[in-house]
Amino acid sequence: ILTPKACVSPLPSAMHWIFSHTFSCIFLFSSQKTMKTEEKEHDGQLDFEEFVHYLQDHEKDLKLVFKSLDRKIAGQVNANDIVNSLRDLGVHISLQQAERVLQSMDKNGTMTIDCNEWKKYPTLQPAENIPEIILYWKHSTIFDVGENMMVPDEFTSEEHMTGMWWRHLVAGGGAGAVSRTCTAPLDRLKVLMQVHGSHGNNMCIMSGLTQMIKEGGMHSLWRGNGINIIKIAPETALKFMAYEQIKRLMGSSRETLGITERFLAGSLAGVIAQSAIYPMEVLKTRLALRKTGQYKGISDCAKQILKGEGVSAFYKGYIPNMLGIIPYAGIDLAVYETLKNTWLQRYGTESADPGVFVLLACGTVSSTCGQLASYPLALVRTRMQAQAAVEGASQVSMTGLFKQIMKTEGPTGLYRGLTPNFLKVIPAVSISYVVYEHIKTTLGVQSR
Repeated sequence: ILTPKACVSPLPSAMHWIFSHTFSCIFLFSSQKTMKTEEKEHDGQLDFEEFVHYLQDHEKDLKLVFKSLDRKIAGQVNANDIVNSLRDLGVHISLQQAERVLQSMDKNGTMTIDCNEWKKYPTLQPAENIPEIILYWKHSTIFDVGENMMVPDEFTSEEHMTGMWWRHLVAGGGAGAVSRTCTAPLDRLKVLMQVHGSHGNNMCIMSGLTQMIKEGGMHSLWRGNGINIIKIAPETALKFMAYEQIKRLMGSSRETLGITERFLAGSLAGVIAQSAIYPMEVLKTRLALRKTGQYKGISDCAKQILKGEGVSAFYKGYIPNMLGIIPYAGIDLAVYETLKNTWLQRYGTESADPGVFVLLACGTVSSTCGQLASYPLALVRTRMQAQAAVEGASQVSMTGLFKQIMKTEGPTGLYRGLTPNFLKVIPAVSISYVVYEHIKTTLGVQSR
């Protein structure tokens, strides 16, 4: 039995894969639909006459796609036509990459292709789960490392209409809640080391965990985790809504933004979301640092802070927190795009599907680099949030804290608590991925 997947030919580069497979989705869909139409006897096989009809219809499909590329109706397609057409489909490539694609089809060296050259190009190739691959390459929200400051995911107009967007957000939020709960002891240890660590109190991982268990028992390892989970939903929703509105204000008609636009829109959306839920960040820090019996719960902690320190206490550390979003989002995106493109250039010739390991590795490394760059600001933010809760601590400004840490502890003082923070990254990302897949399946989320 002849099928569209009988036409197989390897392509020389990753960009050829992107180009051919983007249009292959169109070809395979139309071809399979045509074959089902031509197979009139419904016996699962094609006779010669049916197959001839299929080839004729398939050639019509190829001509239609060529016409969609040839916007100037010039009878030929150049590199700019390829760039513009792929951009409309949400795939962004450079002019140089488009020229390399053209070279594989151009037989006469004119750097343009006509309809005959287009029809001879081997675009039909077998590929598994192309929409799923695109989903993960877009840097989805499944990569939760407990900080939740990355650029929001993007959704197509179809996903907005079908309601798939909120299912993705719910699956990502649920995955984040589970992963944060599993890594909560390391997160609380990080906060303790950031606030109490010094030359005089050289707290390490084992001594910190022992100290927490000795003071409040095993369940004390999860102090502050409740508010850390509660804030996922409002922060994700606010960030997503702000991101969508900022995209509209930027005047972009495309469903997928370029890396610079994503950085700007994502950073602004992060600032808006963090501004709204920042009091919850302060509560998380205070609850993580609390001693046994100090607070009855989240509401009691909020009441005591409000009564003893006033409303302004809920925004201590706000400035370093906002400043930290910019390097985190920028480096996270830049490193991810670099790793993704490097992998595609080196290994995309053999397999389009990067596999789970590569996807998780790219997300983990990029998030880790982002955290590393913004960590000093995160440490100063945490110390400012905890100032009133630490006995004998003076109320110092952001710049004052930087100077104080550099003077008394040196540059390494700005990275206290970094070890447990990095130790939780791999398990957090791995758990997020597994839980995300299960919730996604339960909610009936379809591949993009």
